[in-house]
Amino acid sequence: MDIESPETKPGNAPEWSVSDLSGALKRTLEDAFGFVRVRGEISGYRGPVASGHVYFSLKDQNAKIDAVIWKGVFGRLKTRPQEGLEVIATGKITTFAGKSSYQIIIDSLEPAGIGALMALLEERRRKLAAEGLFAEERKQLIPYLPRVVGVITSPTGAVIRDILHRLEDRFPRHVLVWPVRVQGETSAAEVAAAIAGFNALPEGGRIPRPDVIIVARGGGSLEDLMGFNEEVVVRAAAASLIPLVSAVGHETDVTLIDHAADLRAPTPTGAAEKVVPVRADLMAQIADLSRRQAGAIRRLSDRRRSDLRALARALPGPEAVLSGPRQRLDLAAARLAPALARNARVHEQQLVLLTRRLDARSPRVTLARLRAELAGFSRVLAAARTNAITAERTRVSTLRERLGVLASRAERSFGQGLSRRRDRLDSVWTLARSLGPEAVLARGYALVRDGSGALVRGVAQATPGLALSVQLADGRFEATVAGGGDASLKPARSPRRDAPPGGQGDLF
Repeated sequence: MDIESPETKPGNAPEWSVSDLSGALKRTLEDAFGFVRVRGEISGYRGPVASGHVYFSLKDQNAKIDAVIWKGVFGRLKTRPQEGLEVIATGKITTFAGKSSYQIIIDSLEPAGIGALMALLEERRRKLAAEGLFAEERKQLIPYLPRVVGVITSPTGAVIRDILHRLEDRFPRHVLVWPVRVQGETSAAEVAAAIAGFNALPEGGRIPRPDVIIVARGGGSLEDLMGFNEEVVVRAAAASLIPLVSAVGHETDVTLIDHAADLRAPTPTGAAEKVVPVRADLMAQIADLSRRQAGAIRRLSDRRRSDLRALARALPGPEAVLSGPRQRLDLAAARLAPALARNARVHEQQLVLLTRRLDARSPRVTLARLRAELAGFSRVLAAARTNAITAERTRVSTLRERLGVLASRAERSFGQGLSRRRDRLDSVWTLARSLGPEAVLARGYALVRDGSGALVRGVAQATPGLALSVQLADGRFEATVAGGGDASLKPARSPRRDAPPGGQGDLF
């Protein structure tokens, strides 16, 4: 008897195709794990690829699962994934049939605890600091007494009331409030837009441009203050042309906008104290300075008056002042006559020396030298003239001889050409006369035309009474065709009297 092996024995289990089995597994996983929260460390992070999707893995010390964030979800994430960041991912488990693997499709992402947030903030702080956004040389001085104070905060919280009350107590100023959300997903974008909006206000416009900006928020947890740690807010604060004061949270709270701001205040109330002085203190200080100034002026006046009196007592009288100049004048008068005599002798000697030098450079001597040089130049010019005339005569004689030769050659050439053209003209004229109509008529032919000037070429055209014109070699005459078919022609006029003898006679 035959025994079948288990491998060949048919069973009741249905047969699956690979696609059907993959689809069943996918549905099973998605039904069982349609919403899960997974905590793990990001590994193998690949930023948005060409399609905009993000791929990485979540791992712990024992296992790893592939993760995918689609392009549309990635653009809405508040926390961006980074390599090594511990996060809590929310999504669903599904399969990928192409690799027979399972993966999590992430819908939201958040850091796993304060430690992860602090690591994220530290990484962001190092990145922005490397760009120089926190450098001290970028920070501006806060104006001592601003005319307009711009405040960026929530319009409904206690922060704005504290700032307004503190400004009113210290030194009332014009305040512009730009309302924003200080918590939530849109808070960072609103704060950055408010900073840029204050900077965009024109000088002297309908809305006054603030001289200083306060960005304020009350205290809260690290997650509540995350909007002021966003990169867009930090860059807006660093790019502000208006001095900016950061007053976010309590004194122990430190956000990234504090590093980029021109001044950090521990609280919103402290920010109001830093941007304006106390008016009463200023008035007291001004009064004290005025009193000190008046006292200093009195003391300076008294001291100058005493100094002037002392100097007046030390001044000499008019006689004492004039005695010295009088003695110097008498001494100078005594020395004047000998000095004048010495001066005259010195000038006389100088005059003698100048006379000798003038004689040596007399115009007569110079004229004689110039005449000698002119005579030499004349001799040179005469010799040059003679040489030039001789050379020119020789050149002219040579040119004249060449001209005679060229003239004789031109005359012979012109005569020969003229003779050749005359011979050609005679030949052409003889040929023209032999081919002309006059030569044909001279051989005894005649041209007969009717009254319209058309040629009569046959007897059929000569109808009785037709007036004809007959042209011979020595003239023409008129005739009329007689009746019948006979060509009886009557002369209309006598032949020309000046016709040469021996010409053709009358045909009729």
